[in-house]
Amino acid sequence: MRTQRTPLKGAEPAQYAWQPVPGELSVAVVPLGHGADFDGAHEAHSHDFPGIAYFSAAGGVVRHGRQVRQVEAGDLFVIAPGDVMGQARSDDLLGAHGWSVFFTADALGPDAPGAHLAWRTHPLLFPFVHGGATGALRLKVPQDQRAEWTARIKALHDELRHRRDGYREAVSAHLTLLLVAVSRLAADVVGDLRENAEPLLAEVFDVIERRYPEPLSLREVAAAVSISPGHLTSTVRRRTGRTVQEWITERRMVQARRLLAVTDLPVGDIGRQVGFSDAGYFARTFGKLHGMSPTRWRRFNHLNAR
Repeated sequence: MRTQRTPLKGAEPAQYAWQPVPGELSVAVVPLGHGADFDGAHEAHSHDFPGIAYFSAAGGVVRHGRQVRQVEAGDLFVIAPGDVMGQARSDDLLGAHGWSVFFTADALGPDAPGAHLAWRTHPLLFPFVHGGATGALRLKVPQDQRAEWTARIKALHDELRHRRDGYREAVSAHLTLLLVAVSRLAADVVGDLRENAEPLLAEVFDVIERRYPEPLSLREVAAAVSISPGHLTSTVRRRTGRTVQEWITERRMVQARRLLAVTDLPVGDIGRQVGFSDAGYFARTFGKLHGMSPTRWRRFNHLNAR
């Protein structure tokens, strides 16, 4: 798992973005409180990708939003993109025993939407659309299901660590089953979100999802949802930690990576299919975000996928 820290303006927490590595699955499992390499230097921050933190045993605290929560056995924190996690201390998880799992929508296959709240179109990702300064959603795994949760996460960790033949399919299967379990636990909360949460943001990301292959600007998105560009900018930045243009670019890059990996289309054609009329600008944008050109990304992806 490779991330890039982006400092935000003023007193806002930094945001960490997942840096895709060609040929590698965008899934990571991190131990919490048991042999974890944690020095207490973690600042207040958010991520632009979702995750969960599951605790099989009580101990320590989790800081998210403006809250400090005592960890109880069976606690499950659903961490949406944009959720603010508080500054952690070295003894926060003393005595705790758990795991965190982070991933991007790419890990669920080519049909998973690539933009933040457009994920509401994917039933397994809907619990992750609540992101913001209020912090992570806290759920409780029933006692009779906790051994199964631990075994499932350990199996996912084992596949990622050893990379035996078929590990990609196994990781996808374990992650899907894990998200099915999250979705079922969150069923009541999800009903609430469908009725009350973020109708403006949902509309904004629906526009991005429909129109990212075309030329699309902040002003055009604002016009489509009938609010001013300034208000749109502040709302999306406050709730997700990213600008509208950054989300448009992210959605385009998700599709560009897929096309580079599974087609032999020329790079310029791929750029045009994802909304870049200028092949050079597409290549420069891709290179800045991925640390290599689209052609090199394609070559590395094909070599590492063998």
